[in-house]
Amino acid sequence: MKTSPLNSRKIEILLYGLIWFLVFSIPFFTERTLQRPDWNKLLVDWLHLFIYLNVFLVNVYLLVPFLLLRKRYLPYFTLALVILLVIVGVDAAMPEIIHPPGRPELARQDEIRLSRDSQFLENESQHPKPPIVAFLDSLILAILIVGAGTTYKLMSQWLIEEKLRKDIEKEQLKTKLALLRHQVSPHFFMNTLNNIHTLVEIDGEKAQDAIERLSVLMRYLLYDSAQNTIGLKKEIDFINSFISLMQLRHSDEVEVVVALPEQIPDTQIPPMLFISLLENAFKHGVSYPLKSYIHFELRIEESSLYCTIRNSKPKIMSSSRGEYSGIGLDNIRKSLKLLYDDDDFRLDILDKETEFEVNLKIPV
Repeated sequence: MKTSPLNSRKIEILLYGLIWFLVFSIPFFTERTLQRPDWNKLLVDWLHLFIYLNVFLVNVYLLVPFLLLRKRYLPYFTLALVILLVIVGVDAAMPEIIHPPGRPELARQDEIRLSRDSQFLENESQHPKPPIVAFLDSLILAILIVGAGTTYKLMSQWLIEEKLRKDIEKEQLKTKLALLRHQVSPHFFMNTLNNIHTLVEIDGEKAQDAIERLSVLMRYLLYDSAQNTIGLKKEIDFINSFISLMQLRHSDEVEVVVALPEQIPDTQIPPMLFISLLENAFKHGVSYPLKSYIHFELRIEESSLYCTIRNSKPKIMSSSRGEYSGIGLDNIRKSLKLLYDDDDFRLDILDKETEFEVNLKIPV
């Protein structure tokens, strides 16, 4: 399910709110004395955090999207540095702003508060950090906050772009797969029409039957093959029709053996996975002077569908076998890579001296 940009923005805002809520809650638990919070110190701590919160928001909602993501690096780092120095300067001067000189009553309140604290806090108040150390501490904290916000924003943008890239790749794969299927169809029709042309001169009745079978195959190619998946039973019916049509031409010369599972499960597979392999078997495994054979087997084992095609390889066809066989084999490889991950399928091709064998395994 795709996440809309609006939902992504809401999730981002909720995440920022949760993180900063936790950050602002830390002083409440660390600044309590005698089970009662020191509200004066707590308000000062919150004011410091509020300053850093503004730095964070300016960075992630202004500097990063309008400068860094648009590859305007110099303006981004210049403005970020200026803002950091200004904010750190304000933060370092915060004690003087809240407790300016000449306000003895506030100083007296500080002394009372310190008297309630532990000896450690008293020692800390007697030995405050040097201004340069306080400035550097505030600068490091501000850099960490800006860096964390920038890192999250860049990661978020990268994930969005990666998801968009994958969506584009999926659409491109669908287009390539459709082109591959259409590339198979003209080749198949060319061979089938040649078969019918031969039958017209030999046996008109068989030619008429072949035309009817061809209409069934055309309906499959025009409508069913356009779907992403098709029922295994319908694919087997298509294969049977194709083999029957080819046998009308090669009934005497070719021994065709078809082995199919007795129980065909109600499962879906990509259409036209086997037709190119069968085309090659009939085209390059048949020799008129010699006895030829084509064996086609489908079997289901556990969650996998196995297809095995064996055909004879007459020596007189060996020299011309590569002219067209590469078309089907190349297309079937491309189709499988578009449809499945590399670990989900297996295609083994055995080119023996007198036999050509293809073994295909796909998940079902």
